[in-house]
Amino acid sequence: MRGMNSACVDLIYLDPPFNSKANYAAPIGSKAAGAAFKDTWTLTDLDVAWINLIEAKHPALYRVLLAAMTDSDKSYLAYMAVRLIEMRRILKPTGSVYLHCDPTMSHYLKLVMDAIFGRRNFRNEIAWCYRKWSVAAGQFVRNHDVMLFYAGDERTFNPQFVEPSAGTRKRWKGQRQQAVFVDGVRQARASYDSKARSPCPDWWEISVLNPNAKERVGYPTQKPLALLDRIIRASSDEGGIVLDPFCGCATACIAAEQNQRQWLGIDVSPKAAELVQSRMRDELGLFYQGAHRTDIPQRTDIGKLIPYNDAKNKRKLYGEQSGCCAGCGELFRANNLEVDHIVPRAKGGTDHLSNLQLLCGHCNRVKGNRGMEYLKSKLQIAA
Repeated sequence: MRGMNSACVDLIYLDPPFNSKANYAAPIGSKAAGAAFKDTWTLTDLDVAWINLIEAKHPALYRVLLAAMTDSDKSYLAYMAVRLIEMRRILKPTGSVYLHCDPTMSHYLKLVMDAIFGRRNFRNEIAWCYRKWSVAAGQFVRNHDVMLFYAGDERTFNPQFVEPSAGTRKRWKGQRQQAVFVDGVRQARASYDSKARSPCPDWWEISVLNPNAKERVGYPTQKPLALLDRIIRASSDEGGIVLDPFCGCATACIAAEQNQRQWLGIDVSPKAAELVQSRMRDELGLFYQGAHRTDIPQRTDIGKLIPYNDAKNKRKLYGEQSGCCAGCGELFRANNLEVDHIVPRAKGGTDHLSNLQLLCGHCNRVKGNRGMEYLKSKLQIAA
């Protein structure tokens, strides 16, 4: 995502790990065989360094991360935070983001989303309700996931409708209820030119995939197309760009293609690209014509930049850092400091001034071509 232009995406749907303390793998023989991921988290020195780096630019987010009850939760939230920050940058002002999670971490993730996307931009906590074989052990059966929906005032939103309740259908004989005013008094009447329907609420009853569903590929956390179809129809228009940064078995990509949207999928597993191609062919009857990239794209929205180690950059950074090394914090003369990338170019970092810093020679050698979180973790160990 670091290599994507700012404000270029209309809709982001993400279904990341849930911090479930479990590991997942697709069964042998399924279309998704070979796909696997770990959902267990341990706080490392790199996680601590990420949290400390967040403090300077995102103080509200930093406080949320510190509030996590366990080291495992802190590790998970640090992982999510650095990615959500990038999602905020690439989302258009008219765009929307849906974060899919479950009650395990939804309360923490709501605070993280408030800090990054803005509390006033929170729209809905959507409960996806489903039935499955469960055993109640001293508590109510847990049969729902959570989707946190955030969007700005300029958002794209196309109202969705569902079947009304049985009582409403009986009362209005299957016709749509219509409000009319008689002598200034509001009255309800049936509109016989259209069928009854109700605006979609924030709880969605959509079945999970059964074992024999045609769309099932065996991916351990696969979501139904009907779920993504509703999100994409509601929060994007035809031709819009949909991003799923944890695309897994490509359900969001398939739903976007079905609804004439452009789409991008990102995943750490090479299996995801294979599943996009096979599902396009098997479910849509299409030959895959997209691009499968393993490199990091280069941004084209930041204009022509001067060389990163230009003297102009060094003078500006020296003033901003008050002559101190961004690593160890020691004060140096300007000629003893070196211009360095905060996020290395190999990881999508740019030569833009916002991604540059001054380091002393020692810190620069320790950091090498790695990110600042690596340097910070090494300095903490040495302290």
